[in-house]
Amino acid sequence: MANPYRSRQGLSARPVANSDEIHLRIDPIHADLDEEISGLHKQVTQLKHVAQEIETEARIQNDMVSDLQMLLSRAQAGVKNGMKRLNQTVAQQGSNHILQVIIFGIACFTIVYLWSKHFKR
Repeated sequence: MANPYRSRQGLSARPVANSDEIHLRIDPIHADLDEEISGLHKQVTQLKHVAQEIETEARIQNDMVSDLQMLLSRAQAGVKNGMKRLNQTVAQQGSNHILQVIIFGIACFTIVYLWSKHFKR
């Protein structure tokens, strides 16, 4: 062992007095380390792009949900107003409606009666 701080991967850490500092030494024997670093850089770049796409998609979907909530609240208000008007109309026309049905039934019965009398002759 020529160097006690040498590791298998080619990096070594030295003990220092200040614990905030870390010193790394790269062993030039391991040339594939640059390839690994560039590969990791490409992966980090790809992950960054994926994260940006996810953020964009999340914003779009949040906007869609907000629009749907607004549309739903408007629709609920419209249905509520429609039901209120319908209830008012039923309350006002309730007794008239029964009278209209009775008159219609009597008129139909009279027409059928007169028609049957007319064709029997």
